[in-house]
Amino acid sequence: MANLNRVLLIGNLTRDPELRQTPKGTAVAQFGIAVNRTFRGEDGQSREEVTFVDLEAWGKQAETIAKFMTKGRPIFIEGRLKLDQWEDKNGGGKRSKLRVVVENFQFLGSRQGGGEEGGGGGGFSQEREPAAPPRRAAAAPAAASTDNGIDEDVPF
Repeated sequence: MANLNRVLLIGNLTRDPELRQTPKGTAVAQFGIAVNRTFRGEDGQSREEVTFVDLEAWGKQAETIAKFMTKGRPIFIEGRLKLDQWEDKNGGGKRSKLRVVVENFQFLGSRQGGGEEGGGGGGFSQEREPAAPPRRAAAAPAAASTDNGIDEDVPF
């Protein structure tokens, strides 16, 4: 039987990313996003539901997110679910927390205050002006038309 663990989210950061280093020096960023859902209730009124999601990014992605993202900024996340389980130190029994581990991301919206653009963030992408269309080679002389007005030498 096949398995799939994939999460796609678009939301706004609920807090600034917290960047830490593992003992071996790997960067880890922890942050949260709020994902809004609008729907109509049984009474026909429009309602909004907010889901808060905890996220974790590793390595260069963690550094890029911590550098460029702040509370309130929108982000697109691709990741996987991870369940952490532990024993409560105060005798509270078994505890668990579900979070999303970031595998790819894209910043959404415009840049705030300019800033420099980072690179290599594993899917890191700032919005930019659209690229100019590719230039074509000089066109060949027009082909002779037949009596019905259709060019017979149309380059494809």
